[in-house]
Amino acid sequence: MFSKTRTMSLCAGLALTASFAGANDIPTTVMTKQVSESTAEKRQIIRDNLGMLPHSVARQWNEVLLDSIRNDFARPTVHARNLYHTSAAMWDAWAAYDEQADQVLHHEKLSAKDVQAAREEAISYAMYRLLRHRFLFSPGAPDVLPEYDLLMAELGYDISFTSTVGDSPAALGNRIAQTIIDFGMTDGSNEAGAYANLVYQPFNPPLLPDFPGNPDILDLNRWQPLALEFFVDQSGNPIPFGYPEFLSPEWGDVTPFALTDNDVQVYERDGFDWSVWHDPGAPPYHGTPEGDARYKWGYEMVVVWSSHLDPTDGVMIDVSPGGIGNATLPDVSEETTYYDFTNGGDWGNGWDTNPVTGLPYEPQVVPLGDYARILAEFWADGPDSETPPGHWFAVMNYVADHPLFEKRFMGEGEILDDLEWDVRSYLVMGGSMHDCAISAWSVKGYYDYVRPVSAIRAMCDLGQCTDEGLASYHPGGINLIPDYIELVTAESTAPGEKHEHLLGSEGKIAIKAWRGPTEIINPDTDEAGVGWILAENWWPYQRPSFVSPPFAGYVSGHSVFSRSAAEVMTLLTGTPFFPGGMGEFEAPMNEFLVFEEGPSMDITLQWATYQDASDQTSLSRIWGGIHPPADDLPGRHMGQVIGPEAFTEARRFFGGLKSCPADFQGDGRVNFLDISKFISAYMSNDQLADMDGDGDLDADDIFGFIDAMNQGCP
Repeated sequence: MFSKTRTMSLCAGLALTASFAGANDIPTTVMTKQVSESTAEKRQIIRDNLGMLPHSVARQWNEVLLDSIRNDFARPTVHARNLYHTSAAMWDAWAAYDEQADQVLHHEKLSAKDVQAAREEAISYAMYRLLRHRFLFSPGAPDVLPEYDLLMAELGYDISFTSTVGDSPAALGNRIAQTIIDFGMTDGSNEAGAYANLVYQPFNPPLLPDFPGNPDILDLNRWQPLALEFFVDQSGNPIPFGYPEFLSPEWGDVTPFALTDNDVQVYERDGFDWSVWHDPGAPPYHGTPEGDARYKWGYEMVVVWSSHLDPTDGVMIDVSPGGIGNATLPDVSEETTYYDFTNGGDWGNGWDTNPVTGLPYEPQVVPLGDYARILAEFWADGPDSETPPGHWFAVMNYVADHPLFEKRFMGEGEILDDLEWDVRSYLVMGGSMHDCAISAWSVKGYYDYVRPVSAIRAMCDLGQCTDEGLASYHPGGINLIPDYIELVTAESTAPGEKHEHLLGSEGKIAIKAWRGPTEIINPDTDEAGVGWILAENWWPYQRPSFVSPPFAGYVSGHSVFSRSAAEVMTLLTGTPFFPGGMGEFEAPMNEFLVFEEGPSMDITLQWATYQDASDQTSLSRIWGGIHPPADDLPGRHMGQVIGPEAFTEARRFFGGLKSCPADFQGDGRVNFLDISKFISAYMSNDQLADMDGDGDLDADDIFGFIDAMNQGCP
């Protein structure tokens, strides 16, 4: 069951083809799938997909890293760290041959006659050693380790050279790798212990989703493990003995990139201290005066949106940038007006015109059921995916390869060569994704919040809370919503009535929702569809061997990662818009979906801006039954802060401000020109002028700059 091979991956390996079917005759780059075969075939596919486009050594190693992540266990936290550490390794190798640039983890300067060649060699050795170390025990090691060897051979480097002694670029690369390997053993991740948890224990006994209801849950506000006969993680790897433990609940203890002491709070729970970064505050709690109504509203919306997953219900929507997107980020208090509870989506009404062409976007009217299912699978980062942080690296590479894109840092100045662009952009994105993982999982670990499959089943087991005069009343139950959440009665199970097939279940709660994986025998040909089912049997739009991610829901990691990445892409490129005014991903009819047959027609996901793509990511998790709204908006607000923080921190490394905080001119000296540059940054609200790192520009930063001026450069 569910063995169908997807022919379009979630940005996995980008086949870069210029298409003129996109935004009003502007050539667009379309993301399509690269199918993984043998190691040699993988490399050939990568070469074919990259076509005649020139790609830097950094890009080639990044593609190999993304392939390694796709073949590893689905561990967003671990892979966000891998993406950051490898990005730091490549930047440190590049910066070793630049007088002004500061390095992140390995601090050493060298000279070379051919600087470009030296940088490429140092990057390659650093990446080769680091990747071999990090993926040595990966389930995909038999595939990816030979891939590393093959790339080194193609680049002309000798893998038998392991020395860390001397001034050669190869020795430098080996030293950089060793520095980062050693750092990783002391950064709080417990890499030496295979990233195992040290103190966390689940409060609730496991849910057995193959059986009705949720009879054993103790606390409807705490995360609940799932017990499955056979579990397959989101990367397609089977996990024996049921379900894995909570992934990375103690990740708040990991050393960050740009996070500072101003971003963290330490709380005590269960006898342990928990570091919580960018704390959004507590989620709504079931059974409390402050949170009960919001708790129920959110999970009820998950149920209602599950009813949208039927492409045959006749509901059609325009999914072009002219029909959706362009939604301002609401405060959490505005969530009931931001989301369309009944029809799905948000308050965005799309864009009037493409900013590049000045013309309206061409409408793309498709079944809502297809669109919602595609989103749920595309952004879920399922099998063959590079996980959410790697997904945004793939998007960034896609943008860099667009024929209309110019590699100007922040959209200004001279065009950077491919290598400099890549090492800069990777450090920014890698640092951001790493800090997102630390922040999001610190919140997940401390608040330990329930997932929809547990909450919805548990509330419906209690009954309904709408009418004390009806059967199955319980104040902790779920609200009845006509046509979506109803009480099964003798009248509703009468012949010809909507619950006729639920005869014998009178008094229970029925919901109109995706009917679940039990309705699918062959995913190549079957669709579960939507219908009236007992709520005790509700299932997220997921594989039966997965159900929900093995960690708490609050906050949504996808929302944190994606909003942060959108902020980074906007700052990095100098525009909120994709090149040409539109990014695209093709999902062909009956080939894209993995969980079941579909979509019913060719559909192209389209985004005008990076924020539009990010917002779509967040909405997808509600349609997929993985998060309620309460998990979403707080996560987006966290990402909105983390991305710019990481971007500013990376800029300090680029310009030498880490070692000489007053050198705003970036020439290794401190003089009146730096004063002018600082004043300009301060007056324009540029966070580079935030000398004390508290997120605010005020008099303390002016005094901090004066102190830095007096200290000069080392």
